[in-house]
Amino acid sequence: MKDCIFCKIIRNEIPSYTIYEDNVVKAFLDISQATPGHTLVIPKKHVPNIYEYDAKFASDVFSRIPKIARAIKKSNPKIKGMNIINNNGKIASQSVFHSHFHLIPRYSDHDGFSMKFVDNSKKYSKDDFKKLQQKISSQLEDK
Repeated sequence: MKDCIFCKIIRNEIPSYTIYEDNVVKAFLDISQATPGHTLVIPKKHVPNIYEYDAKFASDVFSRIPKIARAIKKSNPKIKGMNIINNNGKIASQSVFHSHFHLIPRYSDHDGFSMKFVDNSKKYSKDDFKKLQQKISSQLEDK
């Protein structure tokens, strides 16, 4: 895409701090650096979100992530863990509509990054869970 910032980075029209690149993905430091080493992994093919992936494309892209994650972890002995995040849609905090994965190294509980998961389990009965399960599983496709 002509105006996509990530496509411009792939074409080297915008500089980046690339840490890994092959014919499928490019991984580079996120300019925001939520924590030191925060890296973005983007497919070289312009795909707006995860809903556009098929099994082969997902395999090609995802298979590179562990290698990049291990390199980030090995780069600093203070890294204790890592969040790997993929946001899809504006409501989910996607700000660049070229699919990408954030690899965010975690150093401590106080490293400046947080995620919040709310436990809503008490709002659901067994019947509610079964209905939700059936509603979702009935929509699975062989893509």
